[in-house]
Amino acid sequence: MSSELLLAIDAGTGSCRAVLFASDGRQVAVSQREWVHVEPEGVPGGQDFDVEANWQLIVLCIRDAMAVANAKAQDIRAVSSTSMREGIVLYGKDGNEIWACPNVDSRAGDEARQLVEEELAEKIYRASGDWVSITSSARLLWLARHRRDIIDQVAGLGMLSDWILFRLSGEKSTEASCGSSSGMFDLAQREWSTSITGLVGLDASVLPAVVASGTVVGKVSTAASQQTGLAPGTLVVAGGADTQLGLLGAGIVPGEFTVVAGTFWQSAMLLNEPLIDPEMRLRTLCHVLDGQWMLEGIGFYCGMAMRWCRDAFWPNETAQALRDGVDPYTLMESAASGCAPGSNGVIAIMSNLMNAKRWTHASPSFLQFDVTNPSGSGRGACVRALEEAAAYVARGHRDIIGSLAEMPDEIIFTGGAAKGSLWPQLMADVLGVQVHVPAVIESSALGAALCAGTGAGIFSCLEDNREQLRQWQRTYEPSPDAVSAYDDLYETWTRVYSKMLELSEEGLLKPLWRAADV
Repeated sequence: MSSELLLAIDAGTGSCRAVLFASDGRQVAVSQREWVHVEPEGVPGGQDFDVEANWQLIVLCIRDAMAVANAKAQDIRAVSSTSMREGIVLYGKDGNEIWACPNVDSRAGDEARQLVEEELAEKIYRASGDWVSITSSARLLWLARHRRDIIDQVAGLGMLSDWILFRLSGEKSTEASCGSSSGMFDLAQREWSTSITGLVGLDASVLPAVVASGTVVGKVSTAASQQTGLAPGTLVVAGGADTQLGLLGAGIVPGEFTVVAGTFWQSAMLLNEPLIDPEMRLRTLCHVLDGQWMLEGIGFYCGMAMRWCRDAFWPNETAQALRDGVDPYTLMESAASGCAPGSNGVIAIMSNLMNAKRWTHASPSFLQFDVTNPSGSGRGACVRALEEAAAYVARGHRDIIGSLAEMPDEIIFTGGAAKGSLWPQLMADVLGVQVHVPAVIESSALGAALCAGTGAGIFSCLEDNREQLRQWQRTYEPSPDAVSAYDDLYETWTRVYSKMLELSEEGLLKPLWRAADV
């Protein structure tokens, strides 16, 4: 056991994790807890983030990871965090949390439309790189209109990764990668935009200082030590947003195309300038490294759809697999691997291609079962269809990004979906390119550990280990026959999706998700 361990805490859309790494980058232990976000009564589209309940889940993950690694508190040199983007936490005059929401909160439709009608939404997008439907400005306007009791108390604001560090140290700060997902940043300056915050009546005094990722922001407090088992005084270090840290943890450099595949799928390219999509389809955020930005398209709930499929159709097998120490997704992919391209005719309708200005998804569906062939269009076909649908969305985002920047003839595939073998091969076949899977696929957590190690002085900078990180555990080659088949299947899927979306737009079906201003 290394005496220098680094702890990464990851607050994703569907779960939280604590991951321990040795100082050489080896993953030592991980603990995960799934969570859900509840729609508050009388708030259509709204989802609250329960800071108390979710902090307790994080505490359990930390203690479990330390127990699995047989790690003593003094073995952990530093801790950092990463999280979903857009989720925000508001603090009251006593310094404690008074309200929080996750990234999928879409309660502020009227307020987002107000910003559009007043011709402010496009101005915000041009400066901040993100549309008002999923960012903080509309949500703050909603609170001002519907919850004056909250907005009148606001004395601080931060993102969810910042909140984790606050819980550990009592200190408030942000960094550019997650802070820019608020939609209230000036991308070029990598700093809060007081012109945007002023539009929503937010006083600049409530905004935390922006520090560089890898900066020590505090130390584990006595209270947090008692809760988590971490040693008081352990260094607490600024981390970053999950996708950007995923790119850091995989050693990605500008000009490469990467899919970070977790609950959501982010198809991303790093750039040396803050390029904004002129058609307002994609989003642009700050990277964790100074002088770099990230252009991305988001595949909504791609990983969550597989989790739903697991729980809905494989509950007994999942329970038994977990008792046996087997990943249940391995069983699901095994059942799907016997299906040919096109999943024996079954089509999954889940995430749509991102369109930041008007983003809506069709009702989640499976289409075209063959009732005369239950074994061929049963659970295995549904799993493969879900994986194909996610790959189609990644292909669409690749094509959009490729219209704005030069696209390489290979991609990097990282995150939870890269654990298996079927999904990476599908990515190679659907996109028609070579696919590399990094040696450490928990790259977002590894990116946070790199931040922690930089703050502790173990690494001289965030890029210290880039060459070591750029080691591929597997590479997948596209099959020419499958590539040809998927060229046709992708076109069919896009046409079918468009027709299914019309039914949701007409109100006949409930969409998977709809942006607040749609």
